[in-house]
Amino acid sequence: MPDSSAALKSPIVLPSDGRQSPVAAGVQRGVRRLFAQLGHSTIPEFTLANGRRADVIALAPNGTLTIVEIKSSVADFRADRKWPDYEDFCDRFYFAVPETVPFDILPEDRGLILADSFGAAIMREAPHHPLAGARRKAVTLRFAHAAASLLHALADPDGRL
Repeated sequence: MPDSSAALKSPIVLPSDGRQSPVAAGVQRGVRRLFAQLGHSTIPEFTLANGRRADVIALAPNGTLTIVEIKSSVADFRADRKWPDYEDFCDRFYFAVPETVPFDILPEDRGLILADSFGAAIMREAPHHPLAGARRKAVTLRFAHAAASLLHALADPDGRL
């Protein structure tokens, strides 16, 4: 019988969707490491019920949902104004940026994370706006389904038709 502990030691790599710049991918990695250290589970490129895709969504042990919008440059921030559409699907909302993006272009009333591919730090806490119970349940169920689908795709890449 094969040694299953060897499989657990090799890294699991999610396929890249090809839409992110190397800078954005590094920020995403750092953000996910930060939330893992905080005890949260994360999913990248999470599709919301409104069709928008959150760069990262995090689920805390207490059920709090956090969405992080990654902005890799000033031009990226100025070109993309979809981020307010994410706020109805989370308790907390953060922007995450690399050190090359000046903080003063970002809204002061939103959370702020400074990140690179090695880690991240919360520079400004996000205000807490609790979701209604029905919305929390819907987003959490979508999160669970997405996480299970990712796990299945990793375990059986040819299993989907």
